[in-house]
Amino acid sequence: MTTRLFYDLAGLALFAVVIVLGVPALMGFDAFELNTFARYLALAIVALALALSWGGAGLLNLGQAATFGMGSYAMAMHLKLKASGDALPDFMGWNNVSELPLIWVPFHSLAFTLIAGLLVPAFIGGLIAIFMFRARIAGVFVAIITLAFLVAFQLVVIEQQGITGGQNGLTGLAPLELPGWSVDTYSLSFYYLAAGCLMLAITLGLYITHSKFGLILRAIREDADRTRFFGYNVANYQTAIFCISAALAGWAGMLYTLVLEFASPTYMSVSFSLAIVIWCAVGGRDSVLAAAVGAILVNLLEGKLSDIYVEGWNLMLGVTFVLVVMFMPRGLHGLLGDLTNLFRRGAGKRRGNRSAPTQTAKTGQEL
Repeated sequence: MTTRLFYDLAGLALFAVVIVLGVPALMGFDAFELNTFARYLALAIVALALALSWGGAGLLNLGQAATFGMGSYAMAMHLKLKASGDALPDFMGWNNVSELPLIWVPFHSLAFTLIAGLLVPAFIGGLIAIFMFRARIAGVFVAIITLAFLVAFQLVVIEQQGITGGQNGLTGLAPLELPGWSVDTYSLSFYYLAAGCLMLAITLGLYITHSKFGLILRAIREDADRTRFFGYNVANYQTAIFCISAALAGWAGMLYTLVLEFASPTYMSVSFSLAIVIWCAVGGRDSVLAAAVGAILVNLLEGKLSDIYVEGWNLMLGVTFVLVVMFMPRGLHGLLGDLTNLFRRGAGKRRGNRSAPTQTAKTGQEL
């Protein structure tokens, strides 16, 4: 086991103890607070999804909110159909839709919904990735293309009111029904479900990061041409991590809809996508665990401070991002690593100073 893997696993174990045991006890098992923190856990998943592509392969995806929204709407469509029963969803009647659109029909099935919430974002992300990486598009152009896709996709969702609910989104959703469990999103059991999803996503991210696949991605990030020279198909690796990141974002979107009990096109806004980038940057894009922690910390601060600074919070968030980029380009994860290295060097010097007199005495005896 490498030193980095050991520290990552130790960090994950500590993080799990804090999330599973510490947070519910600290909040007094209050239903509203647990629901709020479950929302932070869902957002942590989309942040670590971005860390996989941005930190792992150097691909800054500014359209991450689009795949997040796909997962969110997939779950919302299933729950809306359950709430409507045999009737059409109410917003379709308001938009003169006479029969259920074909795209909605498969979402009667929960199994199809869960699969679609993962595979549809992965498929769309894969199409965009193939277009970009087969043409060897890199750097800032990846960010521009994904941002343009996000804006276009959000406009389509808003304009198709008869299918998506338009600007109002999908509201009035039924509770999720699992075998033997009607999910109450304000319960401790649901909080543990959200925590379990996050732990599983982090574990998957760590597995990818420490695998040969992750090593090749880091090589691509450092020098794509040199990696290509060694015989690796760079476009295929970039497409694969793009699809994995999109699937994780869709997973987060499904969980987010369960927490808030509605889906909205605001989940696909430019501001939300940029917020994901900020969470990842604050925590540290080089670590999926750090990105998740960054998302939780920033959203926790937003929840506490936005009530005080209603209009100024977005400005504060932007200033925070600028300061992080200027003074902590590797985020909290990089800062912690620098402090750890500094402590090790200091400890090594102290050990060296203590051993120096002994070595001098031995040399004198030999003479």
